[in-house]
Amino acid sequence: MKARIVTLPGDGVGPEVTAAAVAVLKTVAARYEHVFAFDEQLIGGIAIDTTGEPLPAATLAACRSADAVLLGAVGGPQWSDPNAPVRPEQGLLALRAALGVYANLRPLQVHPALANLSPLKNDKLRHVDVLFVRELTGGMYFGARTRTADAATDECRYSVAEIERVVRRAFELARNRRQHLTSVDKANVLETSRLWRSTVQRIAADYPDVKLEHQLVDSMAMLLLTRPNRYDVVVTENLFGDILTDEAAALAGSLGLLPSASLGDGRRGLYEPIHGSAPDIAGQGVANPVGAILSAALLLRHSLGLEVEAVAVEAAVEQVLRHGPHSRDIGGDAGTDAVRDAVIAAIDDHADTAAAFFCGARACG
Repeated sequence: MKARIVTLPGDGVGPEVTAAAVAVLKTVAARYEHVFAFDEQLIGGIAIDTTGEPLPAATLAACRSADAVLLGAVGGPQWSDPNAPVRPEQGLLALRAALGVYANLRPLQVHPALANLSPLKNDKLRHVDVLFVRELTGGMYFGARTRTADAATDECRYSVAEIERVVRRAFELARNRRQHLTSVDKANVLETSRLWRSTVQRIAADYPDVKLEHQLVDSMAMLLLTRPNRYDVVVTENLFGDILTDEAAALAGSLGLLPSASLGDGRRGLYEPIHGSAPDIAGQGVANPVGAILSAALLLRHSLGLEVEAVAVEAAVEQVLRHGPHSRDIGGDAGTDAVRDAVIAAIDDHADTAAAFFCGARACG
């Protein structure tokens, strides 16, 4: 396979973890005889400093013509003034909207070897395997805003079409997992949530094999900490999803472990670790690259259709998490490069296993 991948290292530790993920993708390309071409572009704070814009036209054009986009992180203290007219996060929001990536997938699994790092007791973490599906291009983040000297408003708006497309994606994902979908809203108060719930209920009739339940967002925040292992796929709107997925990330022991994929109707997607730019450790070579590497695995799976390769990367990461080396955010002392090299070394160990697993599940000829 030939594929063109745009990389957006961004700010802080973004360049470090993105470089690690690219190294893993290059290893995959060599091992499985693919040709991946990489095109690095600017986004976020560094783009503001270089061009005056958080999403330069050249970056957007490159992303629109790519097969997939791999992002590091945006932001930092030098661009943190919330009243500034141009801010790094504007580039990311604009990119999501321009690419039409409306479904943000955030898988959460708690690795047994790292369970002690979670703030929850270990007995609550057994068999935690949740896939969050967050609507990404609507809601309050994209609504109209007003500001006066003594008041402000942020509009939260959703259309039936916006809700339907992300909810159908969530139902399809649940159908191929454990057939359980939880829809999160605030239908006891918000009109947008009432529209959300009625739309979800209507679509559920097309998926009789998937069990549907509704949860209010405030009770869901509590249940994620008390009974996280009862959930399979969780779908919700933009703001609620942003908050709940950051809360859930704490269960894994570190934000540095978790990937994400932002998908639209086509195969092109935007992939990024869920952590921020971590400016306090930027440039020190100690950032955990696992979230970025697992994001690259999602890229292989969802945009390139390379399931065997994705499983091989995930299995290699699992081996490193089980046996080390570990970065310091999860109790070790290994740097970014050492963790990267260990994952790369483990890919060959798991390449044949991944192929056998995939063929066993799909009855390969």
